[in-house]
Amino acid sequence: MFTLSGVVGPSPTTPSPSSPPPPTTECPADVIFVVDESGSIGSTNFDLVKSFLSQLVSRLDIDRGNTRVGIVTFSSDVETTINLNAHSSVASLRSAISSLGYAGDTTNTAAALAYVRTTMLTAAAGDRSNVPNVVVVLTDGGSGDTSATRVSNFAVKFIRC
Repeated sequence: MFTLSGVVGPSPTTPSPSSPPPPTTECPADVIFVVDESGSIGSTNFDLVKSFLSQLVSRLDIDRGNTRVGIVTFSSDVETTINLNAHSSVASLRSAISSLGYAGDTTNTAAALAYVRTTMLTAAAGDRSNVPNVVVVLTDGGSGDTSATRVSNFAVKFIRC
C-alpha cells in the first residue's frame, strides 16, 4: 500500500533534490484523483492541491508501469484532465499536473463521480481490468447535491498485496 510520509515537505513547489526514490511495489493500481476546482476552493488552495498531487505521484511506482494515474477536475462541469494511459513517467505526469488550470464555479461532485464510473473506468481511458481501481476525491466537502454523492459501505474496499 502507499504511505503519505514525506509527501508534503518544506517547499510545496519544489521537491528536495535528495528525495528518496519512489518505493517499488508489486501491487499495481489504477489511481484516479477527482479534483475539486470550484469557487469555494479558490486559486491559492487549488495551487496547493496541485503541489500535493505532484509530490504524491512522485512517490508512486509509475515509471515501472505498476501504477497508472488519471485526473478528473470538476466544478459545475467535469473534464478528463489526464487519462490513466496518458503518462508513463513521473516527470511527464508532474509536468501535466503543473499545467492544470483553475476554473471556479459551483461544486458538482455527483457528476464528477458519475463521470469516473462511466468514462474513466474504461479501457479507452486506460483502465486495466486486471488491477484494482482507487478513486481519491480531493474537495472541500461542499457538494452541490450531498444526497447524490453519498458513498455506500459496499463501495469502499481495501486492497491487500
